[in-house]
Parts: sequence; C-alpha cells; structure tokens
Amino acid sequence: MPTIPKIRFDKYYRYEELTTLLKELAQAHPDLIELSSLGKSFEGRDIWQVTVTAKSTGAASEKPALWVDGNIHATEVSASAACLHLIHTLVSRYGTDPKVTTVLDSRAFYVAPRINPDGAEAALSERPKYLRSSVRPHPYDEDPVEGLIREDVDGDGKMLSMRIPDPNGPWKVSPEDPRLMIRRHPEDLEGEFYRVLPEGRMVEEWDGITLKVNAYKEGLDLNRNFPASWRTEDEQKGAGPYPTSEPEVRAMVSFITSHTNICHAVTFHTYSGVLLRPFSAQSDDNFPAEDLWTYRYIGDRGTEMTGYPHLSVYHDFRYHPKQVITGVFDDWMYDHQGVFSWTVEIWSPHRRAGITKGFDKETRSGAFNFIDWWRDHPVEDDLKLLRWSDEALRGEGYYEWRPFHHPDFGNVELGGWDLMFGIRNPPSWLLEEEIAPLSEWVIWQALTTPRLELLQEEISSLGERCFKLRIVAANTGWLPTYVTKRAHQRKAARDLVAEIELPEGARLVSGKRREELGQLEGKAYKDSTCINYQADPTDDRVKVEFVVEASPGTTVEVRLRHPRAGVLKRSYVLK
Repeated sequence: MPTIPKIRFDKYYRYEELTTLLKELAQAHPDLIELSSLGKSFEGRDIWQVTVTAKSTGAASEKPALWVDGNIHATEVSASAACLHLIHTLVSRYGTDPKVTTVLDSRAFYVAPRINPDGAEAALSERPKYLRSSVRPHPYDEDPVEGLIREDVDGDGKMLSMRIPDPNGPWKVSPEDPRLMIRRHPEDLEGEFYRVLPEGRMVEEWDGITLKVNAYKEGLDLNRNFPASWRTEDEQKGAGPYPTSEPEVRAMVSFITSHTNICHAVTFHTYSGVLLRPFSAQSDDNFPAEDLWTYRYIGDRGTEMTGYPHLSVYHDFRYHPKQVITGVFDDWMYDHQGVFSWTVEIWSPHRRAGITKGFDKETRSGAFNFIDWWRDHPVEDDLKLLRWSDEALRGEGYYEWRPFHHPDFGNVELGGWDLMFGIRNPPSWLLEEEIAPLSEWVIWQALTTPRLELLQEEISSLGERCFKLRIVAANTGWLPTYVTKRAHQRKAARDLVAEIELPEGARLVSGKRREELGQLEGKAYKDSTCINYQADPTDDRVKVEFVVEASPGTTVEVRLRHPRAGVLKRSYVLK
C-alpha cells in the first residue's frame, strides 16, 4: 500500500513540494484521485489538475461535477491551500462521512490548486517578487531605465515599506502609536513628515529630488483574460492582447469547455473574507430572476457556513465607482457556460481585528466597506489592526521601523506591514482555521447539482418475438438539469438524450434509436410555502418506451445521458 502523505495546513508549499504532494496523493488514493496536467505555464511548469470521484461508481465524465481552482494571482497562495484542503477533506472522509461518500459516489470534483505556478513561485522564493499575476512581460518587454523598482533590498525574505524624512511628505507619525503612519492634514504645517515607499532600489542614481515608482513590467492580470466582456489594454490594463491569450487561461478554458458536466465553479482568491458573485460589469437587473434568487440562496448558505458575507461585485466590490472590471473567470463561467460561479476572497484581517462596520456578515448591500476603506477610514481602525497584530500575529504581521542604510537613499527606515502573510494571506498558524469552512461549503454545493436516477424499469412480452421496454428516470437533484436559466437561454446544456442499441437480428418497432427528451426540473424553484394552491407537476421525470422485435433472450443496451445530470447505462435481456 502506498504511504498516505501528510498534508500540512500550517505552511505554504512551493511548486516542487506541491507537485510531489499531489503525486503522492494520487498514488495513495488510486480509487478516488486522477492527477493530470491542464497544460504548461508561461515558464513551462505543469498546471496540475486533480479529479476526485469514486471510480467504482462510474467515470467522472458521467457524473455532475464542480470546478475548483486557486492561485491565479501570484501572491494569493492561501488559495492553493484551500484547494488542497478540499481534496484532503474528500479523500480522508470518504467511506466514513455519509455526505462526502454520497457526493463522491454520485459527483466529481475537478480541482486545480495552482493555476499560476510561475507567479506563486516568484512570491514564495527566498528573494520574493510580488507580481499581480503572470510572469510574462506585458504590454512591453523592456526594463525601466529610471525610477524605483520593488525589491527585497535587505535580503530578509520580506517586502516591507521604507520611510524617508521629507518636509513635504504626506505622512506623519501617529501620536498614539509611533509605529503608525497617518495622513498629513491641511493644518499640519510644522513637524517631521515622511514619504513612504515600497521596499526597493533605484534603477539609476537618485538626484535627491524627483522620484517615480515603477510598476512591474509583468503587467498581466490573468483574471482579466477570460472571454466574457473582454476589453483591450486601453480600456482595461493587464487583460492581454486577446481573450485566452495566456497559456494558463487557455488551458482552463479548454478543459472546462470540454467538460460539459460542470455545474458549479469556485475560484479561490485573497483577500477580504467575502463570497463574490457575478456580475462584475452589470447590474443585478440583468439576471434572470430565478438565477439571482438561487445565487442568494447558495450565498446565504455560504455565509452561514463560513461567516463570509456574499455580495455582488458590481454593486459592492468595485475598485472605483465609475469603473468596472471585465474578462473575469466567474462572469465567463456564469454568462457563457451557464453555471453558478463564485470568487471566494479568503481572509479578512479587518474582521479579525474587530473592525466589523461594513465588514461583517450582517452588512447590507450598499454598506460594505471592503473597497472604500482603503480610501478613507478612522485612525482607530489602524490602531485596532496594530493591536490585533501584536496579540494574534506573534510579531510577524507588523514590523517596527528600524534604521537601514540604503544604497540609493542613504539612511532610511524599513518596516510596516508584511502584506504577504498577515494582510493578503493568513499567517501559517491561522491558515487551516480560515480555510476549513470553505471546503464544507463547496461540498454542500455538490449536493445541489442535478442528478439523473432510474425510478422504474419494466419489460413485458407483447407476443412471441415482440417486447415492450419501459424506463422511467428522474432528476433527483435540487437544481434543474440545465442548472441556470442563463444556460437555458444560451442553450449551453443539451437536452436529455435516450438511446437504444440493438444487436443484429433485432428491430425497433416503436420508439426512436436516439431521442432528445428536453430538460428536467429540480426542486430549486419551488415556493417556500404550499399555502397558495401549490401544484407539483412531474416535470422532474421522464418516461421512455421502446417496442423491440427480437428473439427471446436478446440483450439490448439503453443509455440515458445528460451533460450536467449524469449518465444511466443499462443492459436488458428480453424475455
């Protein structure tokens, strides 16, 4: 028996460690796991994809499925950990947990823990580089000739901040805590003021007067490169030269469009501690009403299970009130593929610090503060974050300012927040606590998918060589077989197909060799009360009948298949 690997959820794995771990998991659970590569990243690393299902109950491709991914953005490494946790939860509880056993017997999970292995490797290296996403230069492949480049100048493995005294600087030291830099106000005419810069070095010798901070030349954002409402560079920076131009995104799109059994999608990001749903560039008024109601139902359950509020990107998570984002994964999955899709932003340092106004699950739409907080907030919030760092982050969240002789600026101070572990990702010892509830919500979503099941089967003789075969099947899942009304509009999910295969010498007298039978409803769109003359038609089931002329003892094969509800295959002996 292969040794079952121990997955640590108090560390962040680099690429080689992650690869080894995934291979060991596949070897240890050959009955549940299939490991493959979606394709190669820009730098040639495999983008690993894990299929999890009980192989003994059928192929993954013949079951309803969920897509889950993480770490499309370079520094969002807790997203990879969330994917690993889901895989571990599924395989470790199969056979002992009835819910997990049910979903793996009847559904499949396609999990890609690290969509962007190149960017994550840069972020986790000994001398880290905190890119937004891909390592490919964009829109130009040229190094800056002037200005400040972000870099770990003291070699301690962290990217902090630098503060430099400047009489016209926009920052001053807080009188309540000397570590805290606060904004300079119009009445602040005298005192010591500072410029605060990202840790880095100058490309050319500094003249002591003018200074600009360069963006990384790797300017791509892979989560702007998906086909839905994609826009060019002049309209949206980082979207790439054309939709799916980037190998990581192209690999995802190719896999997903060729796996029509996917009913839900969850993409893990960081941070804010929220469950985001489409649309990013359209009002909720553009939803089919039933899809919006269902999104809210799934989101309510997610909030209940994780503590993360659920919200619309367009209404509650825009970076600027006059701007929208497009070309994002969850919009593409819902609008083009017609599946319920979510972007989960892991981790809220603000809520952890006790900043609840505009951040907690009781906040109503229009009052969320995840974005506006960065533009304006009370100093007391910063002090809460500092106190929380002192108490909960073991001194590894906020670093006190310390003198450093900078090769370009001379005497400066280094310090401030560790944005990588503390703000953007949980510190390692809080990681498992943060991501564990997310696995439960994803597994719950699996229980909502449509599911094709056999209800009745009957063979009757109509004479010496004539037999009638009747089959009744139903969608026993919660969602309809088409999953979303958007999919119905887009014709993204084919109708249920019934097929019969006859051996030589047999003849179909009545019925069709292949017939499309429409879609089957589920339980999702029922009212919450049956007071108001509730009626439940049998639109969740279908009856198929064949009359076959054949010799007694002849075997015929019947298959019912729906791309999102699964496949039923049966052999019948006519007698």
